[in-house]
Amino acid sequence: MPQSLAVLNVHLVFSTKDREPFITPEIEGELFPYMATIFLASHSPALIINGVADHVHCLFSLARTVALCDVVEEVKRSSSKWIKTKGSRFENFHWQAGYGAFSIGQSQVETVKEYIEGQKERHAVLSFQDEYRAFLRKYEIEFDERYVWD
Repeated sequence: MPQSLAVLNVHLVFSTKDREPFITPEIEGELFPYMATIFLASHSPALIINGVADHVHCLFSLARTVALCDVVEEVKRSSSKWIKTKGSRFENFHWQAGYGAFSIGQSQVETVKEYIEGQKERHAVLSFQDEYRAFLRKYEIEFDERYVWD
């Protein structure tokens, strides 16, 4: 086959370090579009980015020529550096060390977009930790609670 074709949709989830509530409504209006530009520069366009004070959800289409870990590292590194320029309140900002990445079939893209759009309503009654544990169970990922949080 002379042509290589792929659609690799990824639902990416990560939090602020120690789930500190750094992502305020004022900053998210700039942060999420900024993160989208980083995904695009990595040839992995974001389909939607949303979150709450302590974590973000990103749905993006991973380029077939880049490694997932490289895209995630660049998004987290560049956005962290950018946030720190937003004033002294953000000088101690850090993302958590890890992340969760879940493959999404093309037929589930709209459902996941709706899920990500509803973050603020969902987290009025559900903690990030409970949501993340549910994802790990849903995707049958074994984990040790001692090493999931930082």
